[in-house]
Amino acid sequence: MATSLSAFRKHLTGNDLKPAYLLAGAEHLLVIEAADALRARAKELGYLEREILDVEANFDWNRLADASRSLSLFASRKLIDLRLPSGKPGKDGAAAITEFCAAPPPDTVLLVTANDWSKKHEGAWSAAIERVGALVTVWPLKREELPDWIGARMASRGLKATPDAIALLAERVEGNLLAAAQEVDKLALLHAGSTLDVEALEASVADDARYDVFRLTDAAIGGDAGRALHIVAGLRAEGEEIIPLLGWLLTQLRLLLRLASAPNVDAALRNERIWPQAREGLFRRALKSAGREHWERCLAQAGRIDAIAKGRAPGDAWRELERLIAAIAQPRRAGALIASP
Repeated sequence: MATSLSAFRKHLTGNDLKPAYLLAGAEHLLVIEAADALRARAKELGYLEREILDVEANFDWNRLADASRSLSLFASRKLIDLRLPSGKPGKDGAAAITEFCAAPPPDTVLLVTANDWSKKHEGAWSAAIERVGALVTVWPLKREELPDWIGARMASRGLKATPDAIALLAERVEGNLLAAAQEVDKLALLHAGSTLDVEALEASVADDARYDVFRLTDAAIGGDAGRALHIVAGLRAEGEEIIPLLGWLLTQLRLLLRLASAPNVDAALRNERIWPQAREGLFRRALKSAGREHWERCLAQAGRIDAIAKGRAPGDAWRELERLIAAIAQPRRAGALIASP
């Protein structure tokens, strides 16, 4: 069946999943989050094994058939995560997907995500998915829909805002949902527990010093240890609390760990949709300088800082934060700066 995004989310509240789903559209953030919701629900329903297939040039479509036949001894249900950025599987891919849908294997769900979609993309393969599962096309929000979307996203982050503040933010992001999502995350970090009005929103945007936590992470990930440590000193002198700072830092470290764990970094970066795109260069630099184990150590260090800040462990939280920032910026020195997890 073809269904809307809202109907799809309602469907996920049920106790059964269909054999196949196609989530497609140029609004990448909505596609990513819809796919995340399906993965989370699948895990809740016992689909504990997940196999990721990134479709690129010369992709071997026999891998889809192999994935549908193999099931781990330690999992009773499986999710096949097929990532098709172009939305065009080609002749072999269309045949492989159609074959899967003709006789879906038991206890297996196929999730296909595409970052582009139009009538030209439709074919026998997408019709086959519709017959046994669901096709969810994700279209860009209309201008008049954006304030409601921003308001709902703010509420989901525990942030309250006046209608005028929401309207102002909608005007400033100019329809860019990725930009809006990141601004909401920043505002939720800076204004947790208060109601955001127009004056507070304008002050947050105008007062660059309030955004030092975001420049801090960019400086560290970009390898500029001196600048990053200078920002840490400034935040401490201004009386900032460590725990709120850790929220954004943890988000970026988890992103680095996901990227470092991915079999194909280029495909992973496309799927993460880092905004603004210029920041992608920072992550590429960081990934070249350190592997998965390093980012696991950094996450463990962030956990130690959190425990110290909450009084659950001894130590100087700011001192340990400095060590973490230096380790992020200069992975080769990490052994002397932070302990192994």
